[in-house]
Order: sequence, then structure tokens, then C-alpha cells
Amino acid sequence: MNFRHEWKIEINTADLLALRSRLKLLMEPDEHAAGGIYQIRSLYFDTPADRALREKIDGVNRREKFRIRYYNGDIGFLNLEKKSKLNGLCSKQAVQITTEQAQLIAEGGILQIRQNAPPLLQEFCYKVKTEGLQAKTVVDYTREPFVYRPGNVRITFDYGIRTGLGCTDFLNANLVTVPAGDATILMEVKWDAFFPDVIRDAIQLTGRRSFAFSKYAQCRIYG
Repeated sequence: MNFRHEWKIEINTADLLALRSRLKLLMEPDEHAAGGIYQIRSLYFDTPADRALREKIDGVNRREKFRIRYYNGDIGFLNLEKKSKLNGLCSKQAVQITTEQAQLIAEGGILQIRQNAPPLLQEFCYKVKTEGLQAKTVVDYTREPFVYRPGNVRITFDYGIRTGLGCTDFLNANLVTVPAGDATILMEVKWDAFFPDVIRDAIQLTGRRSFAFSKYAQCRIYG
């Protein structure tokens, strides 16, 4: 498991416009982002006692959460993902699953998987059985990604964060979502061991600092 550095910084519209113009000169757009952006929908899982949510709020040093995610409404390509945090560093593991598997998981069913199934899928199914992991909420948002190969730097701007409230019918294209509290524009900065000075300098903003933010936690404000 490879851990990466991560900053999350809340910015405003003026910041976004300035940063976007700078980064377009220095970084490349994500090759998978049509028109420079894509729409993300995730279904997050937690225990009946909301352990992942509570650990996030309490700032527990070592924590994890599971989600299923797809992009631009394409339910033909679904990833089961595990996001881990340790000592302020982050790591993500992912495995592709079928639409049928995703639907069964969202409905609280138990997958019957083969012994040679991907380890991440086995781990998730084990924790569904032993820890009671269950679907909690849908999270929608728009993402603008930029990449810089030296240092494996990735900078994204996320906005339009919306929640499905308690609804978990995340494969439904007509699912109604609502804004998750106050409008937030989030800049996420991720890199490996080396963070190039040219990018560090380009994203400097007066009065903006890295802080702990979770889209999942933000989207659980309604329950």
C-alpha cells in the first residue's frame, strides 16, 4: 500500500479562477476528463454505529472508509474503493466490480465471491459480514483535475457537492440530490515524496490553510 501526502484547502470563486489560470500553464489536464471536468458519484459505507464518520470527526490517526464510485454517469465502469489514512498520509485501493454486484451491495445483500476474487473485494465482503458495513449516503460533485508528472502531483478542484440524504439508490440516474450545506470549493493537492517548488509556489494563497475536510462527513449533516 503506497501512502501519499494530501492537502485539502477551502477556496472561493476568485481563488479558483486565479489558480486555474496558473495551473493551465504548468500542469496537464487529466486525460480522462472530457472538457477538463468530470462528474463523480460515490456511495459511502459505514458501520451501524457510524464508526468511519465518528473517527473522522474525532481525528483518529488511523482510519479507513469504503465507497463505490463511477464517473460521468457511466455505470458500466464501477470501482469499489478503500480510502485509508495514517499519520496524515493517504492511500487508495480500488477494484472494478460489476453493475449487478454494486446493486446487490447497495441493497444490503451479501456477495458470493470466489476464493480467487481480488483481495480488496474479499476484505470488503468480510467486513460487511463481521462489522455490518452498510450503504449510508450518495455523494455527488464536479471535479476539475490537473496532473504534474514530477512528484506524481495531482491537484483537483471539487465543487457542487450534493448529498442523497439517506437514499442509497446511487445507480438511479434520476436520483434527487441536494446541496450539502454551504457551497464549498475544495482544492485537493496530492503528491508522493517530492513536491516540486514550481507547483508549491503556484498554489500559494493568502489566508488559506490546509484543513481536515470530508465530503462523506459533509454529506451526513442531514443524518
